[in-house]
Amino acid sequence: MIRKYLPEDLDALKEITVICFDGVSIDQNIEKNFGQFADTDWKTRKAKHIDADVAANADGIFVWEDNGKVAAYITTRIDHESKIGGIPNLAVLPEYQGKGIGKALMTAAFDYFEEQGMAVAKIETLDQNPVGQNFYPRSGFTAVAQQIHYAMPMKDRKV
Repeated sequence: MIRKYLPEDLDALKEITVICFDGVSIDQNIEKNFGQFADTDWKTRKAKHIDADVAANADGIFVWEDNGKVAAYITTRIDHESKIGGIPNLAVLPEYQGKGIGKALMTAAFDYFEEQGMAVAKIETLDQNPVGQNFYPRSGFTAVAQQIHYAMPMKDRKV
């Protein structure tokens, strides 16, 4: 069942994030290329995105709970000026994928965007994320731009 985020969900959302973003995280790509460069690894940094999502819009976070276990979530951001609603993070534990949970969470986010007066929904994914590349267009999204992420150890800077 889908419900609103509760503060006691935070640790579960972070755990789900680390599991689901393995293989599709920009910071993980950086570490694969250059090694771990800070006291924290990509998992810790990616999990902190959930802290930012909670701080930005806890009311727009929806979780999927199965018999008391949080198994999936979606986070949202609202920009009343631009009327663009953003989805920073969406994750469904692997054992729950393919059961319509992502679709149900996306519907909850879309309903929330409409309630908040948003005219457009926006989401991003990496080209190495086949789930996102298939699921988002099936949800109604249209690709509008592509972005390339570059990284460089500061010891290698040229300018």
